[in-house]
Parts: sequence; structure tokens; C-alpha cells
Amino acid sequence: YLQARREQANRAGIVIDQGTGCICPTSSAWNPKNGTPEEYLLKSIAVAQAVGSKNLRVFVSSPDNRRSGPPIETHAESTLAVLRKCRGQITASGVKVAIENHGDFTAREMRALVEAAGKDYVGVCLDTGNPLSVMEDPMLTVEVLSPYAASSHFRDSVVFEHPRGAAFQWVATGDGCVNLDQVCAKFKAACPAAPVHFEVITGRPPYILPYLEEDFWKPYSKLPSADFARFVRLVKQGRPFAGAMMIAGTGKQPPAYEAALIEQQRIDLERSLAYARKNYGLGEKAA
Repeated sequence: YLQARREQANRAGIVIDQGTGCICPTSSAWNPKNGTPEEYLLKSIAVAQAVGSKNLRVFVSSPDNRRSGPPIETHAESTLAVLRKCRGQITASGVKVAIENHGDFTAREMRALVEAAGKDYVGVCLDTGNPLSVMEDPMLTVEVLSPYAASSHFRDSVVFEHPRGAAFQWVATGDGCVNLDQVCAKFKAACPAAPVHFEVITGRPPYILPYLEEDFWKPYSKLPSADFARFVRLVKQGRPFAGAMMIAGTGKQPPAYEAALIEQQRIDLERSLAYARKNYGLGEKAA
């Protein structure tokens, strides 16, 4: 089956970048049904080889894991142990593990994780929508992580002031206020060999970051003040999304809502790609 998909992609001129899920046994996102994290990781590497992918996107945890349960350092150590056990087989495969900054690690923490594992076989799937979850300017994310980027997720956002601190919302490419044009240009210049993937997620309500409340800061006590000040500057320059968007959350919806969300996602994806072709010089060959 995988060989057939690889041949189908080759005929269509499509390059496949393989992705899978959580590889951290201490994360609430880990699914024990997958066997051991090492078994799951190596099976996913085999799938990447079969479809001709040079990268394997994985993740460690999530924003919820950052704010509850063991500290993020525990998840980093658990992930390092898994990667180190599999290092020889991963290196021999020719596939690079690309860990996504998944709203759990700041860019500096992710850099430390990759350096500790070994950047010869571990890199980053650099996501531009998730840094806001850890109060980080996406441009800072690119500045810190671009030397390690093997893959990417480009997603536009709005971020703005809120009575409890700040709020952000994901929007179609071109609708945001996080300087994604400059972020993408910086990424392309620094990582010319890394693929630029657009992960367009719309239809979700704004997410509140209550950084004016003392209890919120416990998981972020090591966040550099200069990095936070840079994020606050982005917040103060931002604005809420004022366009048309159906918002229905992430849970199960009535069938009519589900159909409308699917149609909205299609429209937002198509106009995001059109914006990227026009403004970023991307997609000419595929088009």
C-alpha cells in the first residue's frame, strides 16, 4: 500500500513529508496501544522510508501538558531516552526525526532538546502557530530554531490584548497580525532546503493567555524576560480577527455545522495557498 502511494505521489510530482504522533511516554498524549515509544518511533521511521520521506514529524506533548502534570523537563528527559535508544537505527535509515514545537516547548527549550539528542539525526518541525501558546513571537522561534529546521508548519494568527493578559486565534494565511510574511521570508532564507508546509486551522475560538494572573506563571518561571517583552510588544501591536469565520470549537458538532466547517476549511486552505503563491513566491512548480 505504501509503495503504491509513493509511486502515485511521484507521478503527480508530490513530495511526501511523513508525520506521526507523540513519542514521549510521560506525556498525556502518549497512547500505550502503540506499544513502546521505541517500537512506535521505529515503525514510523519505516513508514517514512517506504513513502520516500526524508523527515518524520513527531511531537512530545501539548500546551495542556505544559500547564499540568510533570514539568516540561520530565517530558524532555523521557523523549531523550527514547531517541537515544533508537539513535543507531534512525541514523542508518537516513530519515531525520523532526520534533514539532507543539505549544509545549519554547524555542530555546526545543533547541536544547535537539542539541542534547544530537542534531545529526534529530531536527525540528518548526511551527509558527504554536509559539503563541508559550508567549513567544514566531519571529523569535524562527531566529532560534531555523538552524535545526527539517520541516515546518506555517500558520497565521491574530494576537491581541485581553483583560486577563492576551488572546490569540488561528486564521487563514494573510489574515493575521504576527508578521508572517517576514517570518516566512526569514525561514526561506535560513532553511532553503526545508519544505514549507501550510497548516491552516480555522473555526476555533480565541485562546486566552492569562499572564496577568500569578498562578499562570508556574510552568513558565524560566521564560527570559526579554523574550516575554518581545511577545508583549507583538500583543500590543495586534488586533482581533474582524473577518467572517464560523466558530464551533473542537468537539463533536451537529451535522450541518460539520459540513459548514469542512467547506470553510476548504475555502481557507485555497485562499491561503493563493496568498502564499502571490506573496511568498511558493508553489510555482506545483501550480
